[in-house]
Parts: sequence; structure tokens; C-alpha cells
Amino acid sequence: MKNKYQILLFLFFILWACSKKNNSNEKITSLEDSLSTYLSLANDINLPLEFKQKYNQKAFNVIISQDNDSLNRVNLFKVANRYYNMSDWKAYKDITEIVLERSISSKDSANMAKAYTYLGDYYGSRSVADSAFLHYFRAEKLYLRIGDHYNLAKAFMSKASLQYNEGIFFESEIAVFKALSNLKGLKNVNDQLYECYNLLGLLYNEREEYDKALEFQNKALEVLQDKSIPSELQLKATSYNNIGFVYFSKRNYRRAKFFFEKGLAENNLFKEKTILYAILLDNIAYCNFKLNEDKDLPEQFFTALKIRDSLGLKAGIISSKIHLSEYFSSKKDTLRAIQYSKQALLMSRNSNRLRNTLEALKQLAIVDPENASVYSKEYIKLNEQMLKAERVIGEKFSRIEYETNEIKSENSNLEVQNRTLVYVFSFCTLIGLFFYIYKTQQAKNRELIFKQQQQIANEDIYNLMISQQKEIEATRIREKKKVAQELHDGVLGRMFGIRISLDSLNKIDEEFAAPKRKKYLAELKNIEQDIREISHDLSREKSELINNFILILTKLFDDQRNTYDTELIISMDSHINWDLVSNTIKINLYRIIQEALQNCNKYANATTISIEFKSEINHLVLSISDDGVGFNPKKAKKGIGLQNIFYRTEECLGAVSINSSKNEGTLITIKIPIDQKINLQTNDS
Repeated sequence: MKNKYQILLFLFFILWACSKKNNSNEKITSLEDSLSTYLSLANDINLPLEFKQKYNQKAFNVIISQDNDSLNRVNLFKVANRYYNMSDWKAYKDITEIVLERSISSKDSANMAKAYTYLGDYYGSRSVADSAFLHYFRAEKLYLRIGDHYNLAKAFMSKASLQYNEGIFFESEIAVFKALSNLKGLKNVNDQLYECYNLLGLLYNEREEYDKALEFQNKALEVLQDKSIPSELQLKATSYNNIGFVYFSKRNYRRAKFFFEKGLAENNLFKEKTILYAILLDNIAYCNFKLNEDKDLPEQFFTALKIRDSLGLKAGIISSKIHLSEYFSSKKDTLRAIQYSKQALLMSRNSNRLRNTLEALKQLAIVDPENASVYSKEYIKLNEQMLKAERVIGEKFSRIEYETNEIKSENSNLEVQNRTLVYVFSFCTLIGLFFYIYKTQQAKNRELIFKQQQQIANEDIYNLMISQQKEIEATRIREKKKVAQELHDGVLGRMFGIRISLDSLNKIDEEFAAPKRKKYLAELKNIEQDIREISHDLSREKSELINNFILILTKLFDDQRNTYDTELIISMDSHINWDLVSNTIKINLYRIIQEALQNCNKYANATTISIEFKSEINHLVLSISDDGVGFNPKKAKKGIGLQNIFYRTEECLGAVSINSSKNEGTLITIKIPIDQKINLQTNDS
């Protein structure tokens, strides 16, 4: 009986243990499902802030009770991210410090580096620049040690953004290019490439290198064609705003407004990035103000100010009020202009934002001229203070890098190896440079010989053309002599016969003489017509044979008109005596016109081309213009065609002027010095 009880007790224990295990598994599954739900709800942009904070706290309560493994640390980072999105900075810092502590205890270098980056973001948001830089630098060293190039690039970009915000532009640019160097060769890094190009665009705009700024902002836009980059980040709208700001800096307010409006038109911008929406709206309003388009003003300024005020964006509120001050000042409403400037100044002082304070002081000096000297003195004092602060923070950054070089001893051997490699590389570079210079010199010599041969060939070609024209002219002279013989032997003989016949009519009765007289008169009319036709042919021939150079050009122009639909307008100054112009100048002018026509036909897409020869005092001027698409002469000077034009003009000791811009056509003006007597051809010549 006792054995039976023992067996029953054993079976009961097994059933109880199985039941407990199932409950435990169900509990774990339930917790995992709840965690996923809490994290999802904490990131729902449609929920109020207090609800998102509550769900994020619930997610943290689930995670903190779990074991310290890699998944646990990943989930803690998710909680921290959501607090960052809510701008709950204290909770964000507390969670990040917990992750850092757990990562250090687990010797997890990757998550240690990530935690340092998060803490850098926290101190950056709090405007504690030196602490932010310290944590970014620590993250950079860890990523460098573990060879994580992608996150190393992100660390460099965090440093670069911080340096940009502190006005240390040169160091910021270096950090961005370090980031790009680490991203080289990596796949799926378009999100980071966008950040790099965008920041470079901002940097070059600050340095007033506007062409470079637009180049990198457009590169950033091209990267956004990658559909894997989330659209809710509204990076395209950000780029449009930055491009618009570049054009605004260039005072091209119309173009700036175009890009600001493109950014504002992006889908869900107000919902997904309200701050950017307010910036774009204020920028559009400011462009309208600069363009004197007051239709939507000052309502646009007030709308942007209201959004910024609701979000507590102090810098944005200050900017809006300064813009409103400028607007009311332009409307002669001095009271309101001073009121908004003073409000901006008070807010900037309370927020300790030196740049905003300087802007407010500058505006107050304009709208309140009676107290301008007071504001100007304060402006100068604060500006010097800001420059000193920027210099101090730059020195702090350098000192942090020096003092926190945690892996210097570990890299000593690598430095020796790298130094050796540098020496070897430098030696190889010098050898390569020597061969490059040698080959380049050889190529230049060959080019010089080729140009000399080309010049000789051009002279020969022109001389052959002149000889050909002389042969043609000699043939025509022979033909004219033949015509003269025909006139003498044929026409004059016929006229002589008719004259004798008419004389004989005097001896005949009038009745028989009348029919013969009619016959002889008809014959005279035929002779008259023959003489007229010969005279007209000779006159045309004389006008066409002014000189050989004009004939050659005429043939070139005829070929152009027969081949292309473009209207060709020719103007030749009759005071130029081409017989006195040297063959060298003629052949080079011919080749220049030939090259210019070829370029127009290929690239200009013009409807009209004009070529004009004009004589000036001591100069022969050739002008070639078209109404085509135009081009940038600075970029196109490397082309072979334009190089040939410059080279041939130099051979004639002349000067070239090229005026062209996009969609405004092109004008090429060539002035060649010649003897004064060429310009003063007399009426007899």
C-alpha cells in the first residue's frame, strides 16, 4: 500500500513539473509578444506623447529584468531610441548609461562604442560640446580597433556635425572626408553617403563656395533614389531646403523660393517632420519678402512662428521674429519692427544663443537708429566673445583627442610598419612621378612637332587653293579672249555686212527696199541681244572675281547653307584690301571660321549664325555669333576646337574674346593687328 502511495506521489510530481514548465514557456512567449507591442506603440507617431512614454516604460520594465545578453542590449537601445524621438533627454541618457554599463561588463566593444555615440548625441542636444566630442572620440577609437568601418564613418560624421555647429568648419570638412574614405567599397551605405554629401554642401555654403555647395547637395539628392532609405525621414525635403538656402545666399531669391516650395510639397511633411515644415514655410515667406511679393505676407511668417512656438523651438522663434521685424520695418511700421526685434533679443539672451543674439542686435540697430550705437557696441563685444568661444572649443577638441588616445601603445608597431610603407610608397611615387614627367615632356614635344607640321600643311593647302583659283582665273581670261575674238570676228562682221547692205538700199526703189530694210533691222535686234547677254555674263564674272580669298570663303558659306537649315548672315567690310593681308592670316581666319561653324552645327542648336569682317584702326576684326544654347567658356576651354581657335589667333598675334552663357547664345570676337594701309582702301582699289 505504501508503494502505491509513493508511485502516485511520483506521478503527481512529474505532472506538476510539466505544467510549471509549460506555464513558464507561455509566460516567456507572452513577454516577448508584449515587448514587441510596447516598442511598436512607443514609436507610433499618431499617439500622444504621454501614451508613448508609458508604453516605452513598460518595454523597459520587461527588458531590464532579462539576462544581460546581446539581444537584451539591442532592446535597450531600442528603448533609448524612442526616448530620443520623444525628446525625453533625461530618460534617453539614463537608458544609454545602463546599456554602456552592461556592455562594459560583457566586454562588448561594439555596443560600448554605440553607447558612447548615443551619449555624444545627448550632450550635443544639451549644447555641451566638449562632452559630446569626448564620447564621439571614444566611439571612434573603439570602432577603429574592431575594424567596423561603417560605424566608424558614422562616428566621424557625428564629430563633423558637432564641429560644424561650433563653427570649426575646416576640421569638420576633414572629418567628413574621413567618413567617406571609410565608406568606400562598402555596400548599402547610401544613408551615410547622404549625410556626408549634405554636410559638405552646408560647409561649402558657409564658406561661400556656392558651386561646390550645389554640387554636393545634388549628390545627396541622387543618393535618395535608393528606395531603402525611409521616406518618413523627409531627407528629400531637407535637401531641397538646403539647395534653396544656397541660392538664397547667392541672392537668387526666385530660384531659392522654387526649391523651398518643392520641399514644402513633399508628402506628409507636416506630420513626419513638423520642424522642417516650419523652416520651409518661413524661408518661403522670407523669399516673398525679398521679392516684394506681399500677397501671403505677413500670414506666412505668423504661421511659421505659431508652429515653432508650439514646438518650443527657441532658435526658430527668434528667426521668425527677426524676419517679422524686417517685414514691418519695410512697411514703415517702426513700432512693431522694434517690438519683434526686442522680443527676439530677449529670447536669444535667455537661451544663451550668441549667433541669434548677434542677429537680433543687428536688426535692432537698423530699426531703432536712435539707439544704434548701443546695439552696435554690444554686437562687437558679443562677436569677439563668440570668436573666442569657437577658438576655445576647437582647442578643447584637440586636447581631448590628444589626452584620450587610448590605443596609442597598441598601435606603436603598426606606426613603424606604416612609416616604412610610407617611405617605400614615397620612393615609388617619386619614380612614378619622374616617368610621368618624362612621358609628359615627350608628349608635349610630339604635340609641338605636330602643330608645326600642321601649320606647314595649312600653308601648303592654302597655296594650293590659291594656285587652283589662279588656274581657274587664267582659264576664264582665256575664255574672255575667246569671247572678244567672237565679238570681233562674228558680231562685228555681221554688223559690217548689214551696214553695207543698208547703204545699197539707197540705190533701190522704195517699193523693193522696204521688205529688205525690215529684214536687216531684225538682224540688228538679234545682234543687240547677243551683245547684251555677253555683257551681263562678263559683269557678273567681274563681281565674283574680286579676289581668291573671298571666293574660298563663299564656297565654304555655300556649303554651309546647302547642308544645314541654319540661317547664315554674312557681312564683309568693303574697305578691307585682302590682297594686302598675308596668307598666314587668311588661312588661319579660314580655319577659325570653319571650326566655329562646325561647333555651331554640332552643339549650338542655333537658328541663326552671323559672321562679320570689320576694319578698325590697325586691326582686322572677325565676329562670329549665334543664338544657340550657349556654354560655359571656362569649362569648354579644354576642348580641342576652342584650343585650335586660340592657337590660330595667337599665330596671328591677335586676341580672342568669347562671351557665352546658358540659353543666351555665343559671341566669338577675334582682333588681329594689321598694317594701317589695309584698312584704308581707296575707292579706286
